[in-house]
Amino acid sequence: MLPYTAYLRVYQPIESFPPRDRRYWEAYATSPGRPRRVNALAAEHTESLNRLITTPPVVAPEEESRDAYLRRVDERLYVCPWQTRLRSWRAFAEFSAATPVALSEAFVPGPEAERAEDGYREWRDSGGTVRPGILSSNWTIPVPWFVPFEERERCLVLSANSTRTLLYLTRTALAKRRLEHTAAVLREYIGEHAVSASTEQLVDWLSLTAHPDSLLELDYGGLPHLLSDDHLGEDRSVAEVAGAVEALAKGDAERVLELRERITRRWKSVRALQHAN
Repeated sequence: MLPYTAYLRVYQPIESFPPRDRRYWEAYATSPGRPRRVNALAAEHTESLNRLITTPPVVAPEEESRDAYLRRVDERLYVCPWQTRLRSWRAFAEFSAATPVALSEAFVPGPEAERAEDGYREWRDSGGTVRPGILSSNWTIPVPWFVPFEERERCLVLSANSTRTLLYLTRTALAKRRLEHTAAVLREYIGEHAVSASTEQLVDWLSLTAHPDSLLELDYGGLPHLLSDDHLGEDRSVAEVAGAVEALAKGDAERVLELRERITRRWKSVRALQHAN
């Protein structure tokens, strides 16, 4: 069973990588042994789970992952490296900051925690990148994540087997324009305070991480395995967020409230499942 986690991924064009990395990813793309798209998320999850169920658990792998999510658009290869080690370091840093030491040691022994912290610190001090090309969110999807996309970019796959997918894919240049437009509307009609910190962080992340010709993907990840076909079929969060922004620009307060309540009710019901027995 996949974790109930959604993902925002940046796919960089193959030309943006240094020559050595570019040769590796081009060979990787043709390798018969790499995880295929339909199984890649499960393969990534299995790798992480195998580290965590060992004794003692391993917070982050010794070496960075050499796997990636791949896409081809108009015969052009786009690559989103897993960056498992970096993302594990960052996740553990967030976990440690939010959890009392006595409790965190029940999950991760002190020596392993120190190993992970030392590794992450050395990586940062060496000038290594600290911004992954993949963001994740457990049990819900932050509203700002819907802003970069349009309804026509939606892809829903329902299946009786393990393949259940809901995702959106767009060009990062379009995504940034949509984020900037939404921020401008919020500032004009509500005020500077209406632009949330999470929206600003998303804009900064794309500006600092994404190549101008990259792709941006919102993947519901494991959430489709938690939700019914009807729920997924009726989920038009991207269209509703865009509609609320346009209604705000037109001064249609009643429509803004209607769409806002619909989005809030949908995702409140999903978050509530986290605490269900």
